[in-house]
Amino acid sequence: MISQFGDGLFQAALAGGLLFNPEKASSAVAVAAGFAILLVPYSMVGPFVGVFLDRWSRRTVIYGANLIRAGLVLPMALLTWYGLDTSAPYALGALLIIGINRFVLAGLSASQPHVVSEDRLVTANALATTMGTVCYSIGLGVAGLTLNTVLHKSFHGYAGLAASGAIGYAGSALLAYVSFGHHDLGPEDEERIAHRLFAAIGTVVRGMVAGLRHLGARPVAAYPMIAQGLFRILYGVLALSTLLLYRRYFYPGNDSRALSGLAQIVMAGGLGSLLAAFLTPPITARIGGWRWITILIGMVGVLVFALGLPFQPLLLVFATFFMSLAAQGTKIVVDTAIQQECEDDFRGRVFSVNDTSYNLCFVLGLFFAALMLPETGRSVPALLLVSAGYLVLTGWYWAAASRVAGRAHHQRHPVAV
Repeated sequence: MISQFGDGLFQAALAGGLLFNPEKASSAVAVAAGFAILLVPYSMVGPFVGVFLDRWSRRTVIYGANLIRAGLVLPMALLTWYGLDTSAPYALGALLIIGINRFVLAGLSASQPHVVSEDRLVTANALATTMGTVCYSIGLGVAGLTLNTVLHKSFHGYAGLAASGAIGYAGSALLAYVSFGHHDLGPEDEERIAHRLFAAIGTVVRGMVAGLRHLGARPVAAYPMIAQGLFRILYGVLALSTLLLYRRYFYPGNDSRALSGLAQIVMAGGLGSLLAAFLTPPITARIGGWRWITILIGMVGVLVFALGLPFQPLLLVFATFFMSLAAQGTKIVVDTAIQQECEDDFRGRVFSVNDTSYNLCFVLGLFFAALMLPETGRSVPALLLVSAGYLVLTGWYWAAASRVAGRAHHQRHPVAV
């Protein structure tokens, strides 16, 4: 929780300095690169984290990773102070800080059975995930409040905010160090993997390739995953367009109103995701997952045109609500299809492929948007192209999924098909 609070402070400085620092005007490509720094490390590092957690003391991983991040924040703050937050060293530092966080979170999850009884693991995992998200959000909120009251939206203000993230990282490291012994969080000596490290990394790569081959023979899982990847590319275009619209078209020069507007977008997205969690299970049980995905993507194709084309803030809030509903509903079906269709000894590898493609497709969409959008984000041709893309995707998925759904076992896999 302490570490996630620090993440909220640091990432607010990272993103806010890129978007809302009046002392510079970040290009669309720079904004896309900022998102890439936040997402790509998670995507690329994730599949390999377990290789280390099954060899090293997890207490040492949690303690050491947070201590390294605390040390890296200080030169990052200095680079921001002197206006060098678009330099290569700054990008490298951000990549390391965000990427190393994957070791912290995965280490905490792997350690959970060593501190919680088995009959309470589900509750503990739910509590840890929820409270981590809450603390991250509190960090973002404290960052916004601090910028509007104590600090200023300047290089110096964002540098001070970035430096404050080190308090969370150092506090988390200290707590892990004083609370547990070297072996208290595992792995146990008899469980510790003794294979050579580089051989194990090679095994991970081969495993992901094997996961792709396994997925290729299971179109009921593969087709929704492909649809989700294409959905995410178009979603990335809309995400960058929305950020630029609020920053440079709706409220140019008024950072407070722009931030308030984006807060409404975030809230609408959260509500849409929450509604998807309630709607998807009963609807897919009645009509099948592939029909639900088709309806969601088709709905997005129509609403992007209808609600986006006027370029009005209120309409974009409604569009974001339905967009998040569609994105989360699709993700639920994709995850369920993988769980149901893929064999257990391949499931982890397929999920690694899915997680990687999920974030990389979004980043790809951001860079497409950066190349095609004007600096204000307002582009009728781009919006029409995205709307048409969703409608074409709807047609392809309907044709492809309906073909394989007829051969699937409806009663055995009601959600997937």
